[in-house]
Amino acid sequence: MAEHDPNPPALFDLSALTPESQVSFMDLEDPDYAYMFGFLQADGHLAAGPGLKGRLTVEINVRDIAVLREFQRLTPYNSSITERTRTTNFSASHHSATWTLCALEARTRLNELGIPYGRKSRKITPPRVEFSRRDYLRGVIDADGSVGFTSAGLPFISLTTASTAIGAYFCVYGRKVTGVQRYIGRNKRDNIYNVMFQKEAAMQLAADLYYPDCLSLKRKQLAASALATWERPADMKRVVGRRAWKPWEDTALLQIGNAEAAAAELNRTENSCALRLWRLRTGQVAAPSEAPPGR
Repeated sequence: MAEHDPNPPALFDLSALTPESQVSFMDLEDPDYAYMFGFLQADGHLAAGPGLKGRLTVEINVRDIAVLREFQRLTPYNSSITERTRTTNFSASHHSATWTLCALEARTRLNELGIPYGRKSRKITPPRVEFSRRDYLRGVIDADGSVGFTSAGLPFISLTTASTAIGAYFCVYGRKVTGVQRYIGRNKRDNIYNVMFQKEAAMQLAADLYYPDCLSLKRKQLAASALATWERPADMKRVVGRRAWKPWEDTALLQIGNAEAAAAELNRTENSCALRLWRLRTGQVAAPSEAPPGR
């Protein structure tokens, strides 16, 4: 079916652009731009054309069209939103909305900040300039993550990504907010990372990322708010006081090379040593430096 826009928005007048408006476009210290950039990194596509032509496109389910209208409002260049209905592997009539931006200046800015042309899923990394961290990460989660309750009724927030840098950043940020350590590892089915926080950690992280009146997908904002209603059942065991692994312990574990022997030496359980040894050997945890052991 041909693309159409039943309510085409007014386009920006390029002659009205000022140097100040162009410079401020995609200032990643601005929460809205940080969110927008995270979303575009995860769900956008930057394509080059002949000469200086090219375009940035984002296609999402029409139910989330409001966020595309926000992107259009934040962008001081001509852009358009169109809708289409097509058959996919999951639906006979998938109704989607697409935001398209062609301006060379805008594409250049986005490319310089870290959105590559063409296939990008493994290449993207967190920005290398100052940026609003929780807003950026919320954009990534809105595009490639999930928020809600598991089939067992447990709160969760998760991210699915092919980028090692993005997966690791989610783990680091999550630990900073919740104190819970997560590790990344590609799954065997499709070779991507699935990182999940559950229970109280999910509640804490969702509350941090989805604060009141933030730019977000409204359905995920509502899901994040719903997590706050969960209460741990009285009979559900809580794990507390988990010891973090120190560099000297990792060094000793690798030198001993045996979980049973290391458990006695390090005053840890055999299961804990076996899991840590596997993570070190498979690269899921960085190997310790050669600094002398210290407690």
